[in-house]
Amino acid sequence: MRIVIAGGHGQIALRLERLLATRGYEAAGIIRRAEQGDDLREVGAEPILLDLESAAVEDVAAYLQGAGAAVFAAGAGPGSGAARKDTVDKGAAVLFANAAVRAGVRRFLVVSSMGADPRHEGDDVFDVYLRAKGEADAYVSGLDALDWTILRPGSLTDDPGTGFVRLEAHTGRGPVTRDDVAAVLAELLETPATAGLTLELIGGSTPVSVAVKSVAGN
Repeated sequence: MRIVIAGGHGQIALRLERLLATRGYEAAGIIRRAEQGDDLREVGAEPILLDLESAAVEDVAAYLQGAGAAVFAAGAGPGSGAARKDTVDKGAAVLFANAAVRAGVRRFLVVSSMGADPRHEGDDVFDVYLRAKGEADAYVSGLDALDWTILRPGSLTDDPGTGFVRLEAHTGRGPVTRDDVAAVLAELLETPATAGLTLELIGGSTPVSVAVKSVAGN
C-alpha cells in the first residue's frame, strides 16, 4: 500500500516513513525543498517536491492517486509567525484533505496538537496555532468522504521511544517521544476501526499496539 505524508521532512514524518518502509509499505513524503529529498530516500521513502502553501488541489490530488492512506504531518514549525499558522497548519491541512477526497483516498490521519480548539482565544502566536489546528481538525472531521483519525500528542521530546503510551480521548497533558508518536501513527494506519476518533497521546504504561487496539474497541 502506498501512503503519502504531507510534511514529509518533519521529525515525526521521517520516523514514520522509516517505520512504514520496514513494514513493507510504499511511503512517499511531500517536501518543499529539493535538498530534503536525500533524507527521505535514506529512510526508504519517495520524495515529492510540492509546496502545499501554493499548490492547487488538483496538483496534490494527482500525487494521491492510487494511495491507500494519507497522513497530514506538516506544520509551520517553531519560529514561524501567525500568518503561516493559518496558511500551513490550517490551510495546507484543508487542501490536503480536499485533495484526498478528490483522489478517492479514504483513510486520512492528522497529526494535530494537544489543546487544538477552533474556539481557542488569544492573539499570541501559540494561540493562533492552537486555533488553526482546531479549525483544521474540525474541517477534516466534517468530511464524510474521509475515514479520518486525529491524533493530538502532548509535548514532544527527542528521547528514545519507549514503546509504551497512554492513548485516550482525553489523557491530560504530558510529554511523549516523537518515536512513540510515529509508532502510534503506523499502528493507526493498520487499524481502520480507529476511524472517526480524536485521540490524545502522552507517554504511559501501555504497549503501543495494545493502546491502539483498546481505543479501536478490540
